[in-house]
This record gives sequence, structure tokens and C-alpha cells, in this order.
Amino acid sequence: MTVATLARPSGLSLWVQAVRPRTLTIAVVPVVVGLAFAWADARLFHPLVALATLLGAVLIQAGTNLYNDAADGERGLDTAGRVGPPRVTAEGWASAAQVRHGAWICFGLAALIGLFLVAEGGWPILLLGALSILAGWAYTGGPLPIAYTPLGEVFVFLFFGVAAVCGTAWLQAGSVSWPALLAGAAIGLPAVAVLHVNNHRDRESDARAGRRTLAIAAGPKAATAIYAAFVLAPFALLIPLAALLPDTGVWLALGAVPPTLHTICGFKAEPPGRGLNGFLAKTAKLQAVFGALLALGVLL
Repeated sequence: MTVATLARPSGLSLWVQAVRPRTLTIAVVPVVVGLAFAWADARLFHPLVALATLLGAVLIQAGTNLYNDAADGERGLDTAGRVGPPRVTAEGWASAAQVRHGAWICFGLAALIGLFLVAEGGWPILLLGALSILAGWAYTGGPLPIAYTPLGEVFVFLFFGVAAVCGTAWLQAGSVSWPALLAGAAIGLPAVAVLHVNNHRDRESDARAGRRTLAIAAGPKAATAIYAAFVLAPFALLIPLAALLPDTGVWLALGAVPPTLHTICGFKAEPPGRGLNGFLAKTAKLQAVFGALLALGVLL
């Protein structure tokens, strides 16, 4: 079945598709890792705060995805029958205004949860939460969207890696350690790889629309090398992590090496096109596997 013949979703199924549930693990994994490192550092775990952190992170990503759907649909970047997964605005299943309204509902709910988290974590969480929502909007909103520049990778690395892990650790333990900071970098890199797959797939259409992503700037020949760097670099960060946490099992994360190498080979062999859609989910799973093993290892 082609994208053009997909049945029109409605009700809840439409909004589930719009928020791109397969990518939401990118928001979940850094929270889980942050919780593990907070426990390793201070032996502290606050269940209600952890749940609120998780919900807030998922809502911000869902809002970002929805705003991206509406903004790209309006700008003509996403069209019906696109190479990537269908977008509800481009397919005409919902108007840009409706999808944008859904985005602001997600951001608003995240802000409400944030009030509770600010009461727990103080002004650093207020600043981080405000910047996260602002970045979620600015990713595809405003006069110069982040997603249309090579800075998209920086945005993902910071907010879906370093900030998410460290913010979670701060809320649990009231401090951020060097291991948590390194873990945030390690988790952010495969999240960046997910974006790279998306931008490599859409390189030609994005270039025609005037976007200047890293994938466009680097060119197709460098795509595999860039992808490999993003998914392999986290394993190099295990060296300083193990030095800082010698009594933990951080090396357990090496269990993610075989699927990572397999995915790199598959990515290299896959020509640009719809076949790359599967690598979005595969790369998100790599981050989930690495993050789960790292969290488990640091708790041992």
C-alpha cells in the first residue's frame, strides 16, 4: 500500500499519528538515564517527580512534532505522497491551525507540569523548561526555523541529550555530576542520528525548498560517515564514564555495539528514498537499547 492510498485517520488515531509515537522514545530515554545517574550519585528517587518529568518531556516533544507538522505543511515542505511518513497537515487530514492548536495544548500542559517541577527544582528548572518550550516552537517556527539550518543537530543534542539527562538528575538529587553530563552527551548523539536519517532522506526536497541542513551541507557521500560517528561516539564516552564510576557496570552498554554496527551497514547500503523510513525507528531503538543498558549498568 502506498502513502497515497492510506486511509484517512480520524479522532484519536489522527492525533496519535500526528505526534509520531515511534520517535517519543527519544524523550523517554534521557529521563530514564537521568534517574539512574541520580540514584547512582545520591541514592535518591522521587517517584512523583520522576513521573512529572517524564510526562513533561514527552509533551514537549509531542508539541514540537505537531508544530513541525503544521509549519512544514504551510510552507509546502511536506506534501501528499511525500517520501517520508505521511503528515496530517500535508495529507489534508487536519488543518494547519488545528495541528498548531494541538501543539500549543501540549506545550501548555508541559508548562503546567513544569510549575510543579519548578517548585521541586527551583530556578534552574524554570529556565530549562522555558528554553525547552521556546526551542520546541523555534525548531520550525519563527522567521528562521532551527530545523532549516545545520543547527538542528545542536538543538537535538542539547535538549534531547544533555539538558534532559542533567535536568532529570537535578530534579532528583539537587545536583548534576560529571558522569550525568557525559551520559547526557552519550544519549544525545544517537538522537541526533535520528534527525540525520530524516534529513538525509529529505535532502533533495529540502534543498529545493531552501533549507540548509547538515545533510545538505555535507553532501550524500558523507552521509554514512556522519551517521556512524553519531551512533558510535557514545561508546567512546564509556571510557571516561567508567573512569569516573569504576564500581558500576557502565560497560554493559557495549551490548548495543552489535545492533549498532548492523544498522550502520544497513544504512550504508540503503539508497535515499522510502527505505530510509525504517532507519528512523531502528536508530531510535539503538538509543533506547544503549540508554537502557547504560542505566542498568550504572545501577549495578
